[in-house]
Amino acid sequence: MKRPILLVCNQTVSPYMAGPVAIRYWEFARVLSQYFTVTLAIPPLAQNSSSTPPPATPEFEVRFCRTATELRNLTQSAEVLVVVGEVLSLYPFLAQSDKPLVVDLYIPFLLEGLQKHATKPLAEQLCLQQGYRRVHALQLRAADLLLCPSYKLQDFWLGYLAALGRVNPYTHAADPAMTQLISVVPFGLPATPPRHDRAVMKGVYKTIGAEDKVILWGGGLWNWLDWQTMLQAMAIIAPIRPDIKLFFMGTKNPSVAGAPEMAVTEAIALSQQLGLYDKHVFFNDWVAYADRHNYLLEADIGITLHRQHLESRFSFRTRLLDYLWTGLPIIATAGDVMSAEVERGNLGRVVASGDSQAVSQAMLELLAMPNLRQDYQPQFARMRRQYEWETVMQPLIQFCHAPYRAADKPYLADLIGLENGQQSLIKKGWQTLKRAGPRGLLSEISRYLYWKRHS
Repeated sequence: MKRPILLVCNQTVSPYMAGPVAIRYWEFARVLSQYFTVTLAIPPLAQNSSSTPPPATPEFEVRFCRTATELRNLTQSAEVLVVVGEVLSLYPFLAQSDKPLVVDLYIPFLLEGLQKHATKPLAEQLCLQQGYRRVHALQLRAADLLLCPSYKLQDFWLGYLAALGRVNPYTHAADPAMTQLISVVPFGLPATPPRHDRAVMKGVYKTIGAEDKVILWGGGLWNWLDWQTMLQAMAIIAPIRPDIKLFFMGTKNPSVAGAPEMAVTEAIALSQQLGLYDKHVFFNDWVAYADRHNYLLEADIGITLHRQHLESRFSFRTRLLDYLWTGLPIIATAGDVMSAEVERGNLGRVVASGDSQAVSQAMLELLAMPNLRQDYQPQFARMRRQYEWETVMQPLIQFCHAPYRAADKPYLADLIGLENGQQSLIKKGWQTLKRAGPRGLLSEISRYLYWKRHS
């Protein structure tokens, strides 16, 4: 029988999946189901009234749990748990289970929150950040294996792990490189090449002409992205190249109820102020996940711009993988993980943050190439193979084939008690004796006496 694997996602899955985590877990389930019996669970707090279930799939089961008890029962029947770290604070029994636990650190929301909540009152910002710290500490301590999307983020999390005591002789002895504790699993892309099967922009969407050139802003509009520079670049280009159009692929996140993001409102207002709205710049509601390839294949350039801050330094821009999948030449701001990949693979142009002149120049230079996509295809073909889901997921696949408990779990329980001051000296000494033997106990006593003399 195939080993039962339970995936727990903190975003709902639907035909209009909006968040990168929902898409990531859908693809995790698809690939893992080739080897295991997979259930993808959506907890009650990840659902909303507008949630539309995805199409039924024979490959794996999707369970929209109505109660925490239903999720707990799924946990008991699984042999491996793979969770988005945030759900551990909402459903603590996931962290308390005796099952091998994989925690996915795809989004470092401690850093994202600095940008997301920067306009809120300081007291609220501090409260939110303290909450993020507690959640991060919980997931970093609970996991048997941690996943993150890049080597840059792996270094960030290793520093955090060291501060929490998880970089220790036990985890080092198990694997000096620490990949048994934290491994890199980026966002991936399908192995199957996309095929254009219907017109969605050129000649059919508002005033975008059949022969126009389309710059595609994949994904959503968020406060930490640099849509201002993009619109300013379009204001430079529009008078000289009216055939160049900018298409924002998604502005109404279907997984979030209520008013649109502040960035969406402000971007529309700026485009109107610059005389670009619905003439040179277009704001689409949202694109179904299964239909996104048509937009990507019709576009001429894919773009993503950000400002320089901690979130962008460590972020992994998911939508660039769609550009890579469809061979769409890229313009990206320098300074993050994926812009380095654009440079490494020669996939387009990398520009300085906030430089609208450089953005407009990069667009004009690329669009001046008569065979733009064809000229870039060899580079894209080489890079695509490295990011196919089956390839990037190997650390997770291997863990599910041979799951293990982290080597430092008993030690970590003692360490947390010591740091919280919840143990007597006799109990501390007894646990040290069990863990490290007489010599270790004498060494601890010596250090303790030295500290007492000099404190």
